[in-house]
Amino acid sequence: MNATAKEVMEYCLTKKDAYIEYPFGEIPIVFKVRKKIFAELYPNPEDYKITLKCDMVLADFYREQYPSIVVRGYHCPPVQQPYRNTIWIDRINKEILFDMIDHSFLQVIKSLPKREQIDFSEYL
Repeated sequence: MNATAKEVMEYCLTKKDAYIEYPFGEIPIVFKVRKKIFAELYPNPEDYKITLKCDMVLADFYREQYPSIVVRGYHCPPVQQPYRNTIWIDRINKEILFDMIDHSFLQVIKSLPKREQIDFSEYL
């Protein structure tokens, strides 16, 4: 079963201290924690996708496992592309997508200063 845009938004907002911003206009809907992006949602049916942060090795694995469904972060600068995946939401199972969102959130938490990571010990 695939996730609806509403389900994706609600799931992203279940993450501790997660919030929405619109730094690029109405779209994408950007989910952040501590001023760092962990998800960018494009909710329009004709362009229904999400871009997530990902460990480089795992990002390659997802691209190989789900060709044409998971691709390099298409809009990211080349230096960031190995660490970002864009996923076509209507072509992937909801549980797998939510696991990817969890991983993205964790990657952002791990990049925070150690003193801030303490606030997220339940994720680490």
